Amino acid sequence: MMDAFQTQEAWKQFKIYGESSAREQLIRQYAHLVKLTVGRIVPYPPNGMEWEDLYSYGVMGLIRAVDMYDPTRNVKFETYAIALIRGAVLEALRSEDWVPRSARDKLRQLERTWVRLEASLGRPPTDEETADALGISIDEYRQLLIDYARTNTLSLESCLINGDEEENNSLLESLATAEDPYEELLEREQTRALTQAIESLADRERMVIQLYYYEGLTFKEIGQVLNISESRVYQIHTRALARLREQLCGTAADPSTLEAG
Repeated sequence: MMDAFQTQEAWKQFKIYGESSAREQLIRQYAHLVKLTVGRIVPYPPNGMEWEDLYSYGVMGLIRAVDMYDPTRNVKFETYAIALIRGAVLEALRSEDWVPRSARDKLRQLERTWVRLEASLGRPPTDEETADALGISIDEYRQLLIDYARTNTLSLESCLINGDEEENNSLLESLATAEDPYEELLEREQTRALTQAIESLADRERMVIQLYYYEGLTFKEIGQVLNISESRVYQIHTRALARLREQLCGTAADPSTLEAG
């Protein structure tokens, strides 16, 4: 690993003098961001893909970040790189279309069942209550949760970028490269919407989201903190994503309605 001075020199050698060896040094220096980012986006690889596939897409995003980054701008490279790594992985997942139509129908049915049960019970339903309402076993329900978490990675992202499924750049990439006041306003509105959605979660759901995304704990470590099993943490995380999606898909900011002020 290079220290701060060596890293700065590598950027200078690459960006000013076009040294390919400096470019390779920078890619190696920040390679750890790929594994970190991929692990946050996809809890489990989808069927037909391996971790190595996802890491390969992430590396392509990292290389693009190194090539496009402008050190003179007031943006940390780590922030910029994570955005492009995330965008590359999400775009790869979208292009794979790894969720069959029949599976999507089941996931929509799961969402409707959650909403119906919560309305009738006055609280979020338990796993057993949901499985019973769906007429499936608890093991089948847990597999459904895994599928749901995978699709929510993309659907939650699309909610935050105003539902545009064809948008090539991820939300984080857009925010990392924002320079003008309009984009900064949009960032604030999106951050506000996300913060409000998180605040609306149940206490344990909010705790899992905070520990996982803000503190960087693994599901196993969160389970130790909350004194519950790792699988239970995963289920709470999945349900929290579903509730965030319900909130954000209805409240994501529309750029055409934003007013400066």
